[in-house]
Amino acid sequence: MRCLLASLLVLISPALVFAQSVSHASSSHKVCVATVSNASTVSAYLKRLTEHLVEGIKRSKLQAIAMDSSTTMQRDLTPTRQNVDEAEDKECDYTLLTQIVDRRIHPGIPQTTQPREGATVPSYDASDPMSGQSGPVYREELEITLALFRSFQADPIVDTNIFERASASVSDSFLAGMDRIASRVSSELKKK
Repeated sequence: MRCLLASLLVLISPALVFAQSVSHASSSHKVCVATVSNASTVSAYLKRLTEHLVEGIKRSKLQAIAMDSSTTMQRDLTPTRQNVDEAEDKECDYTLLTQIVDRRIHPGIPQTTQPREGATVPSYDASDPMSGQSGPVYREELEITLALFRSFQADPIVDTNIFERASASVSDSFLAGMDRIASRVSSELKKK
C-alpha cells in the first residue's frame, strides 16, 4: 500500500509542478510595445530602442512583445487602429506607446514657450568629436512621452514624460530613458 502511494506521488508531482508553472506564467501581464516614434530632429535607432524597452520590461518578470505597428506621431498618445488590432491579435493585456519629442518644434506645442531652466546642458562625452576641443557641446534635453493603456480602454493607466539628453553616439541615445520607462511600467503593473 505504501509502495503504491509512493509511486502515485512520484507520478503526480511532475504534473503538479507543470500546472503551477503554467498558472504562474498565465497570471503575468502581457505588454505589447509599439515601435517608438521620433517626433524630434535628433537621430535615433527606433527598432533598437523598442527592443531595449521590451527587454527591460522582461527583466522585471513581465511578458513583453514588440509590435510591428508604430506609436502615433500625434502629440496626444492614443493607440491607433493598427495598435489596437495588433494588440488584440497578440492577446496583450496592455499596450505601451512611446514617443521622442523635441518640445521646440513639435506642432502640438506653442512655439512661444521658453525652455525650462537647465534644459541646455554641456556635453563632456568622450565620444563627442567636439567635446573639449572648442569647448563643450550644448545639447537640449528632449522629452520622451509614454502612455500605457489597458486593452480595449481609451484612458491611459500611465500618461507621463521623462527628459533625456541625446548622446553623441546615435546608437546609445535614449537607452537610459528606455530603462527608466521599463522600470516605470513594471512598477505600475506590479501594483495591479
